[in-house]
Amino acid sequence: MGLVLDTSVLVDLLRGDIADESVFDPGREPVMISTVTIHEVLVGLRDHEAALMDAVLQSFAVIPVGSREAELSARWRREYRSRGVTLKLPDAVIAATAAIRNAPLATGNAKDFPMPELLIEQWQPQRG
Repeated sequence: MGLVLDTSVLVDLLRGDIADESVFDPGREPVMISTVTIHEVLVGLRDHEAALMDAVLQSFAVIPVGSREAELSARWRREYRSRGVTLKLPDAVIAATAAIRNAPLATGNAKDFPMPELLIEQWQPQRG
């Protein structure tokens, strides 16, 4: 089944925060990230985190954004906008990456992902 990591999880890993390590159980493979997640992390990257970021990125399968992710995320954004809820583009695309692969999404920000068809695994970081 695999697991998709939201940007919040990668940021916590870079900053030395840890959580329940069962998230990274080999039975969960592949552990994936969206190219959108890479973009979001690189935008906020601190200079001293660059080397660690390279190592972290090599640890996960990177999923490019394709037409299926674009179509699903656009549909969600339209649907939620009609209800008065604004979904951020990066969140919608990351969610679509998980949903299309029938994989849960690990995130520290579950409120950003209200889609009922999306399986959320709440990430609980702990300061190391």
